[in-house]
Amino acid sequence: MGTSFGRGLLHLAAAVDSAAVDPAGADDADAQVELVRLAERGGLDFVTLAGDGTPPGLAARVLATTRRIGVVPVPGEGVADVDPAHRGRTGVWADGGARGTPPRPGAGGGGSAPAPPVRVVDATAPGARAAAARYADVAVVRVADAVQAGIVRDELRERAAGLGRDPDGLRVLAGLLVDLGDGEYAAEPGHGGGGPRPTVHGPLYRGGPVDLAELIAVWHKDGAVDGFHCVPVAPRRDLERLVNGTVALLQHRGLFRTFYPGSTLREHLGLRPLVPTPH
Repeated sequence: MGTSFGRGLLHLAAAVDSAAVDPAGADDADAQVELVRLAERGGLDFVTLAGDGTPPGLAARVLATTRRIGVVPVPGEGVADVDPAHRGRTGVWADGGARGTPPRPGAGGGGSAPAPPVRVVDATAPGARAAAARYADVAVVRVADAVQAGIVRDELRERAAGLGRDPDGLRVLAGLLVDLGDGEYAAEPGHGGGGPRPTVHGPLYRGGPVDLAELIAVWHKDGAVDGFHCVPVAPRRDLERLVNGTVALLQHRGLFRTFYPGSTLREHLGLRPLVPTPH
């Protein structure tokens, strides 16, 4: 194992709209902006803007009304009209298909060029992992078992190293649906301490914020993942409980940041800035 840049840091991200899971959760732009602000108060690395109810131009708006948190539209659209001053906080989402993941940006860019967006790739499907290992800064894997998550993380890092990349330049996050509406402490049997359950939408945790904090801490301590991308089933309720319950507990235990030490998404993720490649 080589020397890491930012090894050991826990990374957390969240979706601010889960309309694809709960159509009633789609909301207007003002409500989604408030959800992003809530996530920023919790120090999350980034939010993804997903769901059929996402208003046009939302990415530019939330970047203009926040100061630090990263913003990743899903799918990877909506960053072209972002003020250059905010582009260091942007990301783009790709599905991991060979055609859907363009080459990594930054090579040959001028010193004054805006920072390229962080690339987030859904690497759940085995066929997507080659592209994720080659191009991604962040790979999201939706698996319900910590052992399997660790196997996928190791695979991605090995592939990245085989392609000449520093594997420590790739963050692997577990994608997890979270339903925190069943009490503050007790988890439903089979969830919480028993781990997430597979569903047609992906792994689902159903229980309380305290048990979710323990699950996150254990998976990260065991090296299964570098962090989590949480998708609240009920956006307003679950994101509030995630930030004020789960994240606050992780912060209290010294496992997650209490402030942003930098101003770009790449800094939040503990990734080295991209250096232009000489021609």
